[in-house]
Formats: sequence, structure tokens, C-alpha cells
Amino acid sequence: MKNLLKYFINGLLTILPIVLAVYIIYKIFGFLDSILGNLLKDVLKEDYIPGIGLITTIVLITVLGWMSTQYISGKIFRLIDRVLEKTPFVKTVYTVIKDTVHSIFGEKRSFSTVVLIEYPELNMKSVGFVTTEDVSSLGEELADHVAVYIPQTFQIAGFTFLVPKERIKILDVKPEEAMKFLLSGGVATK
Repeated sequence: MKNLLKYFINGLLTILPIVLAVYIIYKIFGFLDSILGNLLKDVLKEDYIPGIGLITTIVLITVLGWMSTQYISGKIFRLIDRVLEKTPFVKTVYTVIKDTVHSIFGEKRSFSTVVLIEYPELNMKSVGFVTTEDVSSLGEELADHVAVYIPQTFQIAGFTFLVPKERIKILDVKPEEAMKFLLSGGVATK
């Protein structure tokens, strides 16, 4: 009976990560395919092939990226950008989304510096990511601080702390490894 339980647990430890990974990839594929896929299903009817929505979305994003670098269409995109940035309420939502996307995928990536923050009074440490080197726009007393984002375990949420520069230690760790460590609660380590 003891061996049977051991085999069951081994089987669970083997199959569960595989099933969950396949399920999550399937759901992501379905979501990305449905962005334009639902429109294409109505047009193509029986000729619709799963995945064509995803391919169409990738092609459309690439074409829009190319258009944004052209003279006339680039001016139109910049005009739309300015209008969104000046419209009340929309401005707040749009700039947060735009800045977040640019910090993750743009040339100046925010999550590239992994740091260690020490709490000596609690004898604790925390790993985070420098997101902004200059936070003085929030107040002159913060001129010597940096913004450090600390993700919460098992979710995408997190906290942003404004930490004095002398209180952080830059770690020689790949951002992907640090994020994996943090999001898994330290379980996913080599």
C-alpha cells in the first residue's frame, strides 16, 4: 500500500506540471487566436483553420509596427497618441498601459536590474527590480531614491517601494531567474 501511494504521488508530480503547462499554452493560444479569429470565422465559415486568427493578428501587428515608422501613417499614430494623452481619464489609463508595455518590450526595459533590499530592523531581505532610477518628480525628498518593484508570490501583483539608493544592492542575476524565484515563492530554483 505504501508503494502504491508513492507511485501515485510520483505520477502526480510527473503529470501535473505537463498537464498544467499544456492547458495554459492551449488557453493562451485560444485567446490570441480569438482576437481576430472570431471575425474570420464569420467570413471564412467552413474554411476557417484554427490558428489563422493568431497568424492574422501577428501579421496585423507587424504591419502596424511598420506603418508607425512611415512618414504619413507615423504622423497619424503620433496624433492619436497625443489625443489619448490629453483626454481626461483616458490619459491615466492609456499612459499607464503605454509605459508598462514600453518598460517590458521597449528598448529601455525596466525589469533588467535585479536588486536586494535589506530590512536590518527586521533582519530580512527582499529581491526586486529597479523600475525607475529617478523618482524626484514625486518630491524633492525622494531625489536620492529609486523605485523598486517587488512581485507577490503566485500572482502578477506586487508592491513598489521607494528605497534610498544606498540601501539597495545590485545582484548579478538574470531578471528571468529572479522573477521565476519570486513568483514561485522560492520553489523554482536551480
